[in-house]
Amino acid sequence: MNKITILLKAVAILLLLNSQVFSQEIEPADDSGDVWSSSTFSGLTFRSIGPAFMSGRIADISIDPEDENTWYVAVGSGGVWKTENSGVTWEAVFENEKSYSIGCVTIDPNNPNTIWVGTGENVGGRHVGYGDGIYRSKDGGKSWENMGLKESQHISRIIVHPGNPDIVWVAVQGPLWNKGGERGLYKTTTGGKNWFKVLGDNDWTGVTEVVMDPRNPDCLYAATWQRHRNVAAYMGGGPGTAIYKSIDGGNSWEKLKGGLPAGNMGKIGLAISPQKPDVLYAAIELDRRSGAVYRSDDRGASWEKMSDAVSGATGPHYYQELYASPHQFDRIYLMDVRIQVSNDGGKTFTRLSERNKHSDNHTIAFRKNDPDYLLIGTDGGIYESFDLAENWRFVGNLPVTQFYKLAIDDAKPFYNIYGGTQDNSTQGGPSRTDDRKGITNSDWYIVLGGDGHQPATEPGNPNIVYAQSQEGELHRVDIITGEAVYIKPQPAVGEPYERNNWDSPILVSPHSPSRLYFASQRVWRSDDRGDSWKAISGDLTKNQERLELPIMDQTWSWDAQWDFEAMSNYNTITSLAESPKQEGLIYAGTDDGLIQVTEDGGDNWRKIAVSSLPGCPETAFVNDIKADLFDPGKVYIVLDNHKFGDLEPYIYKSSDKGITWVSIKSNLPAKTLLWRVVQDYIDSDLFFLGTEFGIYFTVDGGKKWIQMKSGLPTIPFRDLGIQKRENDLVGASFGRSFYVLDDYSALREIDQELLDGDAHLFAPRDAYWYSERYRAGWSRGADYFSAPNPEFGVTFTYYLKESLETKQAKRKAEEAKLLKEKKPLKFPGWEALETERTEMAPEVLILIKDAEGNLIREVQASASKGLQRTTWDLRYASVNAIKLSSPDSNPRGFMVTPGNYFATLVKRVDGKTEIIADPVPFKVVPLYENPALQRAPFAEIEDYRQQVEKLTHAFTAADIALDNALNRIKAMDNALSRTQNPPAQIDSMIYLLKVDLDKLELNFNGSKSKREIGEKINPTIQHWLRVAMGGLSGTYGATPMQRQNLEYAKTEFEKFSSELETIRSEKIPVIEKMLIQAGAPWIEGQPLPED
Repeated sequence: MNKITILLKAVAILLLLNSQVFSQEIEPADDSGDVWSSSTFSGLTFRSIGPAFMSGRIADISIDPEDENTWYVAVGSGGVWKTENSGVTWEAVFENEKSYSIGCVTIDPNNPNTIWVGTGENVGGRHVGYGDGIYRSKDGGKSWENMGLKESQHISRIIVHPGNPDIVWVAVQGPLWNKGGERGLYKTTTGGKNWFKVLGDNDWTGVTEVVMDPRNPDCLYAATWQRHRNVAAYMGGGPGTAIYKSIDGGNSWEKLKGGLPAGNMGKIGLAISPQKPDVLYAAIELDRRSGAVYRSDDRGASWEKMSDAVSGATGPHYYQELYASPHQFDRIYLMDVRIQVSNDGGKTFTRLSERNKHSDNHTIAFRKNDPDYLLIGTDGGIYESFDLAENWRFVGNLPVTQFYKLAIDDAKPFYNIYGGTQDNSTQGGPSRTDDRKGITNSDWYIVLGGDGHQPATEPGNPNIVYAQSQEGELHRVDIITGEAVYIKPQPAVGEPYERNNWDSPILVSPHSPSRLYFASQRVWRSDDRGDSWKAISGDLTKNQERLELPIMDQTWSWDAQWDFEAMSNYNTITSLAESPKQEGLIYAGTDDGLIQVTEDGGDNWRKIAVSSLPGCPETAFVNDIKADLFDPGKVYIVLDNHKFGDLEPYIYKSSDKGITWVSIKSNLPAKTLLWRVVQDYIDSDLFFLGTEFGIYFTVDGGKKWIQMKSGLPTIPFRDLGIQKRENDLVGASFGRSFYVLDDYSALREIDQELLDGDAHLFAPRDAYWYSERYRAGWSRGADYFSAPNPEFGVTFTYYLKESLETKQAKRKAEEAKLLKEKKPLKFPGWEALETERTEMAPEVLILIKDAEGNLIREVQASASKGLQRTTWDLRYASVNAIKLSSPDSNPRGFMVTPGNYFATLVKRVDGKTEIIADPVPFKVVPLYENPALQRAPFAEIEDYRQQVEKLTHAFTAADIALDNALNRIKAMDNALSRTQNPPAQIDSMIYLLKVDLDKLELNFNGSKSKREIGEKINPTIQHWLRVAMGGLSGTYGATPMQRQNLEYAKTEFEKFSSELETIRSEKIPVIEKMLIQAGAPWIEGQPLPED
């Protein structure tokens, strides 16, 4: 190599190194710099388990006009999802932003990669989530930027100018629970850099809809909406509601009146005819849920009432969107429980056929050139029709169910999870399965219909589940028969009706599994699983007349725009708790700011106003009360006041049964509603907290809260539960179904001393020993929904104070630091670079040993700092021989048998292995104790494994040796052809040797000629061994047939290996020696030739 070449290579390497530094994306450091932070605990990853079989509420759908297989779906409280294949597969593209609640999604008509999202649901329901403004993506949803309007809370429509992407109009409904904020129609001419309000000036009135004349983007029509909801009541209209028109892009507006109702109006849906844009349609809510559809054929100058159609059931506030068909003039669709469709401009409506489809429709999308195609978003997910609603296809792979509450049973081998949902019944299903596909839709089932709410299970009897639909319609369900018995307690003659909360509390007493507590405005007790009830309190609420309470800052007449059916019951009990340490010590919390305590099972009650808690508003709603599991004097309460516009967190602790309280919200972020708190049953200071934006935990009783982020999107968790046997934390999300954190027990050991140490290995839970099933097979298509099980085997949790890094990684980190500080970088030197190149990366391993101390397996583990996890699959290391051509191959070994094992955490640096944490014991136990047929004794299975492994080890070595020998014969024959003075008869010797090897290969692997055409071959050693291995594929043990095949293989292999070894050790060396002496070319594997 000349000097110029060396110099050029050196320059190239230097340039490459510098380019790597400058192009490297520098990871942001943990801002807190505190070991007590989310990043330390990122190894504790939640598992999303679904279900998706009933999906969840869809707010909006946008189809890419340039590729109609690409859809963006706004989930009411589950982010934004994208599909590029018409729903076969999905990606959650908006799940890590500050908001989860979505009102609308719009594709920029100028560039389909630019997507606008309005956060905050576009309905006026009691359960809506709120947003933090408008977002934009310029790369098809890969990344997002908040573009402002952060105080809007609810955005219902976005329109982008078809000729100028910098001009955008946004219909902002504004806060639902309080006045003010940002509400009205907003416009930007700078692509969202700044916004100005062009319509709306009322504290309670926002804009719910805006449509554009397709011929003239400066011609806009907008519907304002005056509404307010609080915990007690809902008013969905007023004088602020109207329809407006602008012909200058929104700079000025005209209120449209001609022919429109003169009185108060509620929610309005607007549509413009694509075929004749002079024609407008308006669906208008009027008093007492009445309404009408109006039509204008002169651009809004005058209107004609066409019919009395209006969205019903839950109420117009929940639907009322209006869509004009792009394919047929005067066909309009009114979103409703069941979609109303008119083919004559609104004169007459019929219900769209919705056989085999969920009700409660919110949005519709069309394909440009297919008049028979409909894509509908409902409370139960997405439905697609190709024949104009004659038949529907359900998109069953979106796990976006809204769960209010959950319950966990103690079924074996896997516990079940039950949850009450928004409009999708009470659902039940397994926390995991024994199937390789994981948890599928077919594993879930309906327990009880309606809107599901808080369920309960009976300890020790997983076949009894309590489930309820809205407002306390309580049932006891027999899981074996599926029969549901109605058990809601009823008032006696002369008593007032029971005011049950929308989500009524039920409690199974910790002192008797057959004792239940249930609540309306009073507390009920049953000692016979709900067959009979006794009221143990009077009315524990403030018992107010809710129509006398202020709404929109004043009180109103009976004739006002009330929507009584949209209101929840008020002055109700919302939470119950009984101390497990003191029978009869019961707490009840209400929706009107009270806590009630009895220490004698209900004979006497002590009232506590929540306003007496430090910093707590008097109107706060009691979301949760929990009696301490260890101390009868301690109790915890979670409250929220968002239904009065207050989004702050409230959580308190009392150590004297509620007489005095202290706040334990400590470092919880502002504007974060709190829903549920659960206490660990072993560590009294370990708590988990479900909030509006995720899950937090504390190991010190609330002095410091840490958010758990790994595996979780931005989503509310309205309930949490702990499964004691498995030490699992289960979360009921309101918009992304269920999540499970498998075995959180490591958190019980976490303290400052442990985190200050270099490393720690936590004892794992017992590992289940079983053979995974293949119930669903592998050919169900890409849209077949399945959620993961925990990884098969035993999962270890360990802690590293610092990461183990390569020399190259350390250098790059230091260079990145210098780069950030704008300091010059230095060339590291050739010797250092060569050391980096040849360095064996440091490793962290877990060594598995049996009870006798025999090493079973080395398990690779992450070398990153913090709490980490890795899983051993319960298999031995493979004994298969290793080929030099593929030295990194690592096939699976055979499974271990049940018993006691030990794990040790080690690090391996520069070839030295060092124990860095004390070993921990664990067990491998059978999943199924009583299979249909009695399995072989474990010792017998283990003995058989050793025999099979011994033969497998020899067989795979012989296979490689045979292949090498055949290749060596070819090489020797080639060398012979290039030898000037070949020895006499050596060509015959090589030929005869090849004949012998070919015969051995035929006996070993069978006829290649027959295999080539698929002809059957006689049994071979390989065949017998493969059959014998089947005795280790499950947990039953080897059958006599499999044992016999092992003996066949052993016998024949002994003959084969003897002949092969004679050829390898005696015959081949003789010929090689002759070739070397004759000066033949060197063959790989021979001693190096002498000079």
